[in-house]
Amino acid sequence: MQSLTSRTQSTDAKIPSAALLQTREFLAFNLGAEEFGIDILKVQEIRCYEKPTRMAGVPDFIKGVVNLRGVIVPIVDLRIKFNLPEVEYNDFTVVIVLNLHGRVVGIVVDGVSDVTSLQADQVKPAPEFSSHLDTSHVIGLGTLEERMLILMDIERLMASPDMGLADRPLAA
Repeated sequence: MQSLTSRTQSTDAKIPSAALLQTREFLAFNLGAEEFGIDILKVQEIRCYEKPTRMAGVPDFIKGVVNLRGVIVPIVDLRIKFNLPEVEYNDFTVVIVLNLHGRVVGIVVDGVSDVTSLQADQVKPAPEFSSHLDTSHVIGLGTLEERMLILMDIERLMASPDMGLADRPLAA
């Protein structure tokens, strides 16, 4: 399996070359009716949602922070970040704890479905949108029979300036 580090060496490409992608595993999760996928190698753990401690002066999509075994972890609600309608958190709502180059960040999602292996030919380029929409974190669309996963470069999303989580890119 190819690591994300070697794949991100060509960050200008919307989708990695077939030689670099080969078979990769993605954690599939839901936000509303849409299904997303992130590199499984970036996932540290999956936890039940617990109400975080709110921090003053942070954007609305940063729900606050939690103490995870002595590590203070910012919690990002991707529903709010992606301007999706609010929903009540329920028993399926989880926090995916990510380890991004030593930085631990949690993302709130509606639920996780599975770990999915994708071959290079199952990944299609993301469609182009107007320059007013920032979709630089979308690396492609994974197709599995009737399912379509929106594959995200979670490091790029979390390191974007509007997230306010890092003064410099998370990748060293």
